[in-house]
Amino acid sequence: MHDLHESCGIFGIYAPGVDVARISFFALFALQHRGQESAGIATSEGGKIYIHTDMGLVSHAFTEDELLRLKGNIAIGHNRYSTTGSSVACNAQPILTGTTELQVALAHNGNIINSAALRADLEEQGFKFNSSTDSEVIGYLMLASPEKEIEAKIKYAMRRLQGAYSLVILAGERIYGVRDPMGVRPLSLGTIDGGWVLASETCAFDNIGAQFVREIEPGEIVTIDNNGVRSTRIQSERKALCIFEFIYFARPDSLLNGKLIYTAREQMGAVLSREYPVDADMVMGVPDSATAAGIGYARASGIPYHEGLLKNRYVARTFIAPDQRLRELGVRLKFNPLTQEISGKRLVVVDDSIVRGTTTPRVINMLKKAGAREVHMRICAPPIRYPCFFGVDMATRWELIAAHKTVDEVKDTIGADTLGHISMDGLIEAVGLPRDIFCLACFTGEYPTPVQLEMDKLQLETLPVSMARSLGEIET
Repeated sequence: MHDLHESCGIFGIYAPGVDVARISFFALFALQHRGQESAGIATSEGGKIYIHTDMGLVSHAFTEDELLRLKGNIAIGHNRYSTTGSSVACNAQPILTGTTELQVALAHNGNIINSAALRADLEEQGFKFNSSTDSEVIGYLMLASPEKEIEAKIKYAMRRLQGAYSLVILAGERIYGVRDPMGVRPLSLGTIDGGWVLASETCAFDNIGAQFVREIEPGEIVTIDNNGVRSTRIQSERKALCIFEFIYFARPDSLLNGKLIYTAREQMGAVLSREYPVDADMVMGVPDSATAAGIGYARASGIPYHEGLLKNRYVARTFIAPDQRLRELGVRLKFNPLTQEISGKRLVVVDDSIVRGTTTPRVINMLKKAGAREVHMRICAPPIRYPCFFGVDMATRWELIAAHKTVDEVKDTIGADTLGHISMDGLIEAVGLPRDIFCLACFTGEYPTPVQLEMDKLQLETLPVSMARSLGEIET
């Protein structure tokens, strides 16, 4: 229940005659759900790159004056949730790397699992790092390539990178969209006013009046300049789209692999009602990610749907810690129960996931204090037993409650009357896409590429070069 943290939101635009900085601002606004720690935009005019980044939400990171200083017809933008590196100003994106011959701005969504070894190799070559992100590793890896053309430099980097990455890259008078060969994180292409746009999710296109064209394919590089769009690809052995894009990360109004996220979530609720029926008076979804699934459960079961919790949508990430009294209130800062709706009733409570199992018992306790007779939890994800190394800040294995407790033990720990997780087959049925295109590693432990260590998102801040080198040979 919201112990999963978003990956990042990325955006790119090539549109001569358009205020690309302002368009990027509003596109990032639509992608705010993917990251709230920092935001940034880079533009290019005549080969010169202008960049502005700041901590906090998009609406806090930019002023009118700052947008006016971002000149040009090309822009890329980024919303950050840190998966590698601390939430500090030097790690905000887009990142700028370069030499006297070539400057590159880059925005990244994902996680590079061999970044420590790559960084150690690059440092030995003389590259100086200004951040602790794997994104800067990608930028310098491109610059380290012996190739001359940017596309060739990108391919060189892709052959050495292991893990998940969707990228938008600004270099000279071009932007590039890149998706890793497994396609773990989403990236889509659209058109706007005779120009082109790239975004993590199609909801960003709706926000700026752009039209969706297609998704960038796994292993694909698209180059956008005054000649239009051209595409090249490196070999993709298997696909591994993150299933949590459907369960939680993506906005309900986004399209992914031809499927509307809202419809997939509604179907998850319908499957849960079939797999775990129960006598109850009311169905509710934990807002906002489970609202559609709650409606789907209600519709399929015939049990009425009502809102039982109101979410304070103005609670965002803050650097101000609550005092002890507010800390004890905990989840009440985020949710408030509608007592008259739920008092005396047997509730089916639908939620997206249980990760650490720390938030769910607080919500159940709040509902019971508000008078709920019974609380039956229904979860849109199978039990999460393994950590993610591909761009989701989830938890270490010892923190995952389902890694060391049975479903019945979790039920008792969280204080639910019953607990039902959607089955793997049921989840795939609800999404309506082939099982073999997804990464399901957090449920199964079967990672799409070998993972050799319990990775720490701060490893590039704490890992000595000598230790990084000992992690193994770097593939070339």
